[in-house]
Amino acid sequence: MKDKTDILIIGGGVTGCFAARELSRYDLDITLVEKEPSLCTGTTKANTALIHAGFNADPDKLKGRLNMRGNQLYHERIQHELDVPIEWLGALVVAKEEEKLPKLEELLEKGQENGVPDLEIVKGDDIYDLEPHLADDAIAALHAPTAGIVNPFELTVALANNAAMNGADVYLEAGVEDIEDKGETKLVKTAKGDIEANIVINAAGLYADKIANMVGIDKFEITPRRGEYYLYDKQADIDVQTTVFPVPTKVSKGIVVTPTDEGNVLIGPNAEVIESVENKSTTREGLDEVLNGAQKTIPELSKRNVIKEFAGLRPAITETGDFLIEASDEVPGFINVAGIQSPGLASAPAIAEKVVGIVKEEIGGLREDPDFDPNYEGPPKFRHMSHEEQAKLVEEDKNYGQIICRCESVTKGEILEAIREPVGARTVNDIKRRVRPGSGRCQGGFCEPKVVNILSEELGIPEDEVVLESKESKLLRERTKEPLLNEEEVSDNE
Repeated sequence: MKDKTDILIIGGGVTGCFAARELSRYDLDITLVEKEPSLCTGTTKANTALIHAGFNADPDKLKGRLNMRGNQLYHERIQHELDVPIEWLGALVVAKEEEKLPKLEELLEKGQENGVPDLEIVKGDDIYDLEPHLADDAIAALHAPTAGIVNPFELTVALANNAAMNGADVYLEAGVEDIEDKGETKLVKTAKGDIEANIVINAAGLYADKIANMVGIDKFEITPRRGEYYLYDKQADIDVQTTVFPVPTKVSKGIVVTPTDEGNVLIGPNAEVIESVENKSTTREGLDEVLNGAQKTIPELSKRNVIKEFAGLRPAITETGDFLIEASDEVPGFINVAGIQSPGLASAPAIAEKVVGIVKEEIGGLREDPDFDPNYEGPPKFRHMSHEEQAKLVEEDKNYGQIICRCESVTKGEILEAIREPVGARTVNDIKRRVRPGSGRCQGGFCEPKVVNILSEELGIPEDEVVLESKESKLLRERTKEPLLNEEEVSDNE
């Protein structure tokens, strides 16, 4: 690890990576540190993957304003610059009772005041033209065509790689252990060594309060909120066309039913305040709540064809219910980007834009890098190519002719590219998130050993050193017959 940098960003989720990418536009030395072996292992890993339109955004709150600006930036810039799946499928807020209609009108009015384009309330057959699988007692729905879905894993990786291509340094397994405030600079002590930074940006998600505490800031506390999900096999009978919400209450948006960018159906989340930032377990009660809530709008859903259940944690600041994005008055050169819960993914480009503005104020202006390249192209997706395109790719690189994951038609070539990128994959789950082996019906039953073998060969490490997610999650302990061979060797020596 280098020993000095202009700007150090703590946290490798979508917020930190967006900040790194946007700041790499300027003549600055940018460094990002992440405590895990992979990017995107916290809140960004487990969410609903929505780009909210902004009709329910509160303009009096920072997160409401950034939601609307973030949606705009995804439309205007991000989808054109980064090779990331973004689909503008729209969203429906569905009312099934007459008494819910005033709430739809309220959302319509708020959305129009917020500047959300093309909002309308649809009724009758028009509802089912937009979503044929809706419950047959739906009487009206707010339609927001500017809502979208995005692949949060590919987005985060694209941002980090684009930042690295533009000169930023990204260090994994570099958890922050302490920060020494030296006045004009901060000495950040990480698991990979010490680095002195002129400005520190705290984008540590669930751990943002702990990082802030290291420099004596105790003005906020992160409360983890757990949300549980069901993910359906893409071969399931139901094919949801758009993102579906129930009419929201004062405390919740309700259980969402949405397609994913790869054609699965995802339902969730519920919301439960918990104590531990490490508790990502699912519960029977929580998952029942998710399914029961989803069936109110899409009654065909059941537990059949569910291929994965999981939970994610959202970092809430309950005192304000809002984002906290500001330069510290107490500690010059320290910027908090905390409490980034929903709509954090939708707001992420606008959050980065705001962070850049704060950095400009702290430094006194920034000079753009004339060589900055905003474009990024990820590994080719063999499964989405025509037969002619596939044949041409295999002719150019035989690794694309070897299918590693049958469920998702992922090739060895795609996996190798993911490992060889500027910020390359280093774990089995990182490979899964980036290029999808293990994401299908068998959840890695066929392909996981092959992925382990590829990682071992490419990284130059023994197979028993390859991990699923973190250092504590090794997949292999020893060769099956090794203990027996050792016993025989001891016996022979005796």
